[in-house]
Amino acid sequence: MDRLLDAVTAVVRLVSPEKVAAIAARIRQTDSEKAFSALANVVGTPAATAVVERLIDAWGSTTASADEIASMLLAASHVFAKVSCEQSTELVWTGPTTPFVSARRTEQALLQVINASEQALFITSFVAYDVSTIVKALNAANDRGVIISMLLELSQEHGGSITFDAIGKMRTLVPSARLYVWNDKEEVFFGGRAHAKVAVADDSMCFITSANLTGYAMERNMEAGVLIVGGGVPRTLNKHLFSMIDTGVISPVT
Repeated sequence: MDRLLDAVTAVVRLVSPEKVAAIAARIRQTDSEKAFSALANVVGTPAATAVVERLIDAWGSTTASADEIASMLLAASHVFAKVSCEQSTELVWTGPTTPFVSARRTEQALLQVINASEQALFITSFVAYDVSTIVKALNAANDRGVIISMLLELSQEHGGSITFDAIGKMRTLVPSARLYVWNDKEEVFFGGRAHAKVAVADDSMCFITSANLTGYAMERNMEAGVLIVGGGVPRTLNKHLFSMIDTGVISPVT
């Protein structure tokens, strides 16, 4: 049965819902022994033909009826289409490109998250310099009523690991931001750093990246990340970050 389920999955991932419906309709009118000829002209590309043939082969090794196979296809196609609409994931790559990956600057993705925020925005970064476009977008978000929270690494002077006071700098650049630090660490985390780099807008969008809030990271470094819109990941990450405030894992800067 797993082989058949895998074959159904392969079909609905590659073939449009309209084509899946056509395949299901043809299947209801045939059986596994006649399926090759019945489905020969339903799809037009070699890749789609291959997954349909894989489905037919897997069907032949089971006792499933034509109605059962058709229903499996329609149900799987519906779920796949619904999930795809609810969440999208985009690779964000800054740096040298290849024919396989096009560049989208980290700055663009981060600005998209900031500009999408309506109520709450949470950003974490190891270091933060003066990136004018980001600072402008953050202050604009505050002007439209967004509550901005930021987790940053402490300077060495204040018990952290970076050589300058990023928190003091950010306090000057974005006065409205609620700034947090990971200071009182459990023994197992002693010596650890606030090294996560994420941005979350409300419960609906998040950017997870290797990039710090620096000019080089935004434009010149080789950086990678994913921009996720919709679905459970932004919601879960948002709850996780605010839960660290509620439980005292991270503390407000006083």
